[in-house]
Amino acid sequence: MVVLLLLAAAAGAFAQSDLVKVASPDGQIELRLMVAQPPEDYALPRIAYQVYFHGKRLIDTSFLGFEIEDAVPLLGANLGLMASESGAVDEAYTVPAGKSKTIRNRYNWLLAEYLQNGSLGRRISVEVRAYDDGVAFRYQVPKTNPLDEVRIDQEATEFQFAEDADAYPLILRDFQTNYEDQYSGLTLSAIHPASLVGLPFLVEQPGIGWVAITEAHLENYAGMYLNHLSGRTMIANLAPRPDDRDMAVFAKSPFVSPWRVLMIASDPGKLIESNLVMNLNPPSAVADTSWIKPGKVVGNWWAGAPANTATVKRYLDFAAESKLEYMLIGPGWAAAGENALPADITAAGPALNLPQTLDYAKSKRVGVWLAVDWNSVERQMDQAFSLYEKWGIAGVEVDGMNRDDQWMVGFYRRVAGKAAQHRLMIDFHGAFKPDGISRTWPNVITQEAVLGLEHAKSSARAGPQQDAMLPFTRMLAGPMDYTPGGFHNVTPAEFAPRAVKPMVLGTRAHQLALYVVFESPLQALVDSPEAYSGQKDFDFLKAVPASWDETRFVNGRVAEYVTLARRSGNDWYVGSITNWTAREIEVPLGFLGKGDYIAEIYADGPDAAASPQHTLIEQKRVNAGSRLKLDLASGGGAAIRLRPQ
Repeated sequence: MVVLLLLAAAAGAFAQSDLVKVASPDGQIELRLMVAQPPEDYALPRIAYQVYFHGKRLIDTSFLGFEIEDAVPLLGANLGLMASESGAVDEAYTVPAGKSKTIRNRYNWLLAEYLQNGSLGRRISVEVRAYDDGVAFRYQVPKTNPLDEVRIDQEATEFQFAEDADAYPLILRDFQTNYEDQYSGLTLSAIHPASLVGLPFLVEQPGIGWVAITEAHLENYAGMYLNHLSGRTMIANLAPRPDDRDMAVFAKSPFVSPWRVLMIASDPGKLIESNLVMNLNPPSAVADTSWIKPGKVVGNWWAGAPANTATVKRYLDFAAESKLEYMLIGPGWAAAGENALPADITAAGPALNLPQTLDYAKSKRVGVWLAVDWNSVERQMDQAFSLYEKWGIAGVEVDGMNRDDQWMVGFYRRVAGKAAQHRLMIDFHGAFKPDGISRTWPNVITQEAVLGLEHAKSSARAGPQQDAMLPFTRMLAGPMDYTPGGFHNVTPAEFAPRAVKPMVLGTRAHQLALYVVFESPLQALVDSPEAYSGQKDFDFLKAVPASWDETRFVNGRVAEYVTLARRSGNDWYVGSITNWTAREIEVPLGFLGKGDYIAEIYADGPDAAASPQHTLIEQKRVNAGSRLKLDLASGGGAAIRLRPQ
């Protein structure tokens, strides 16, 4: 029988003692837990929460719970607050790659324990953390006889906004998804109830603040999506199990759900600076991270070059000459599988002399990544990863999962752990959104889960309009392998999708700026060596790092334009992009240190709207008091390197 775990108290048990709350360290965000009466007739009281920001209600009374399968329909009666405790944490840790080298993890916490009385005696707790940049909560189910095994059909976790709002949903077709679709702008109440909304989900509460809903520390659980319940309310929707479409999660108690995360700020740009999702994950399980090295990678697949020995050596030569760290050997390198099974990823096909190629790569001091299909990894993980370590492979791009049900979530964790044992970095393609896994498994240095530049091979969906949306939406979840760097830049009128030598929409300077705007510790230079040869703009791509010591939001508006500044050592890099609207923006340089800097500016040429490949390169002496004026063409951008003089 399907019943609702209401997390409820009997109506007469509602009292002020059932109200508990926790505030952020700066006191500006507060989450309140309570037992409240749902508006439906005959509904029993349930645990609910509210969120306040700067003293204003941001999230209205939202109810919590699970729909579970159980033979005894006694859930939901006489559940009340038994105990609560609270505390504070203030720590810092370093990561080998990311938007910040050193991350502060400061929060106040609350643990509220509830008991469902009567013959069942079920227990459940809600754990809350309040940060200066958001709040998060998760369920804990302790081991008790009535809940020895828990079969969760659905979560009843709600997010009811205080007012109708502007929303930026990623509407997906179904749960078989790689998150490679376009974000849109809608009024919250206009989202169709049947729409499946992916995370992160960005909302602006006018006059109150910005909220981005996502999840963190996704382990032994199903991925969360949202549906529009009614009015101002969104409700969780979990990816179903492939072996039982009516059930999402099977777990044995004790178990803990993922964190339900609300990133909160007065300005959406501050959400870009946040490390909240990573902070909500356990510390690193990898003691020695010296082998985890971010870098830039070239690959043969996007430009349509075959994965044979001659091609790979040509790309390795290019990487070595350009002082790039890695080369990715794309799909098609592995031997054919037997009996129509997926590829045999323990051996190369006849077109690629892999031992010779790997020796050549070592002589060139270029690390090699291999692209593999997840089906092959599932069959051959132990053998393949052990071989890759012996071969000296730097990392593996695992592709094609396109799901985040409970089993597949477990697959990600198994891949991360096994790869770490063999000192292999991981890039998940055909993936779900990041959940902060890179804190626990820092060898998982990036994930796709984005409508990236590969779509230029088949459609016009990837381009400046979507690029200006992504930093405020998808990128809030974590690193994003967009694979930028297309140098066949054309206008919309000239664009035609093609598999070989693909065209890209927007200007050359826009593509350069993406290396600063988009976060990915494995940053692709997606085009062919020939496309970059002799191009003056390529100097910026050779110089720009793939990982950062510090990240600052400078200015921007969701889906319109954005400017970010990132520091590596003593150098700063600035990236600014716009949608299809040309605009003039001003970049204050107050983030610079003392003294003068030389600004090397790669900007749209005066004729870039008609000739998108034209870039104007100039140098200026600047300091922290300077303000740079940038003229961004339609679909344009600017990339700046700032070095101390």
